[in-house]
Amino acid sequence: MPTITRFEDILSWKKARELTYLVYEATNQDRFSRDYALKDQVRRASLSIMLNIAEGFARKTDRDFAHFLAQAHGSTAEVQAAVYVALDQAYLQEEQFQDLYDKAEECSRLIQSFGKYLGGSSSR
Repeated sequence: MPTITRFEDILSWKKARELTYLVYEATNQDRFSRDYALKDQVRRASLSIMLNIAEGFARKTDRDFAHFLAQAHGSTAEVQAAVYVALDQAYLQEEQFQDLYDKAEECSRLIQSFGKYLGGSSSR
């Protein structure tokens, strides 16, 4: 595994950034943008993924990092749950829902794998 010197080098952070971009793109759409509570919640959840990975990396211990990865992992599930609400309210088309859900799932898998690598227990 290549040495990681900055949080921007972490693959799960890069994928979380892509997810956040997609979330912001989706929540800028007309009907979705007017549901302020859901828009804010899903944006905060996607941001939480990126921010927790970065903060965990800055802590410099594997144990602390694994803790923040567990927090980021929880936020991926929050994004997935929120996009179900958006789909049910017809704020998203099925294809856009699936793209968001799948990107969150990819982030989830990467975060879990990294947590296991660090020796944390980010899985059940």
